[in-house]
Amino acid sequence: MVRKILKITILLVAIIVVMSTAVFCYFYVGSAPTSNKITWGVDFSQMQAESLGLNWKETYSAIVDDLGVKNIKLHTQWDWVEGKQGKYYFSDIDWQLAKAKSNNVKIIYVVGMKSGRWPECHVPVWANNLSEQQQQEELLAYIKKVVLKYKGNDTIINWQVENEPLFKFGHCPNWYYKNDNFLKKEIDLVKSLDGSRQVIISDSGEQSSWFGAGKVADIVGITMYREVWAHIVDGWGFYFKSFLSPVTYWRKAFLIQKIFGKNVMCIELQAEPWASKPFNDVPLQEQAKSMNPVIFNQNVEYAKQTGLDKFYFWGVEWWYWMKTKNNQPQIWNEAKQLFQK
Repeated sequence: MVRKILKITILLVAIIVVMSTAVFCYFYVGSAPTSNKITWGVDFSQMQAESLGLNWKETYSAIVDDLGVKNIKLHTQWDWVEGKQGKYYFSDIDWQLAKAKSNNVKIIYVVGMKSGRWPECHVPVWANNLSEQQQQEELLAYIKKVVLKYKGNDTIINWQVENEPLFKFGHCPNWYYKNDNFLKKEIDLVKSLDGSRQVIISDSGEQSSWFGAGKVADIVGITMYREVWAHIVDGWGFYFKSFLSPVTYWRKAFLIQKIFGKNVMCIELQAEPWASKPFNDVPLQEQAKSMNPVIFNQNVEYAKQTGLDKFYFWGVEWWYWMKTKNNQPQIWNEAKQLFQK
């Protein structure tokens, strides 16, 4: 009996070792095919530009006119657009879309409660004390208003519903991550109002299988972060460099394509610091630990090796802040070469 148990144990261990080795080799060994043509874009947040003390119109204009960017993912905020219940303020977004249209720039429009940049979920003050059902009803009404207003604007090429809605990060209502059916309801609403555009759902590139997004999205958008601050408790943590191989992204994208028939794009490629607190409150020397011209170029080369063909940089507002407020235009100028090739 002891021998049988020992044999079974050895067999199980051997199977586990073989399977683990196979999984490791699949996701970490080898290289991805080279993309013949890569599309580069940027994520833009008016809120982020203003938090850095920048004139957001000047920043946006420089992105389009000086950098020569032709693809922008536009982060918009529910609490900004509907600061008063039932009263909508679209003037700033109208301006951004008009500027894009006049320069042949294509827009991915992020709509929803969790639309990017801290605290991630941008809930209007007036909606904070509503019940779960009431918040959801108001959010759907807001999404409907946005889609009906802009669905005739051919500058918008995709809707992105929420930002990493399946990844638990940020300050959001308690119900937000407990109800996958509501995300599906949001997507169905957008598609019922505008069936002409594919819907993007984004997910963590490093901490998710992407299967959840693959089930409900038309296109899966993923993040790509290489140098991050690992938060342990307030005021304490450490810098962490991702150990993932470039081919990891390619192999995961391959699975999403084969299982769900969905394409994968990088919707956030790290190009700004990630520190223990908002980087505009962090000394430049500390910021440079997680983003500087060398790391920026390394991230670009890494991205090229993943086999994906669409990348949107996360951090263009910081580039402009570094250029105009700190007399350090190096990353801005490096990026310009990519966009103007």
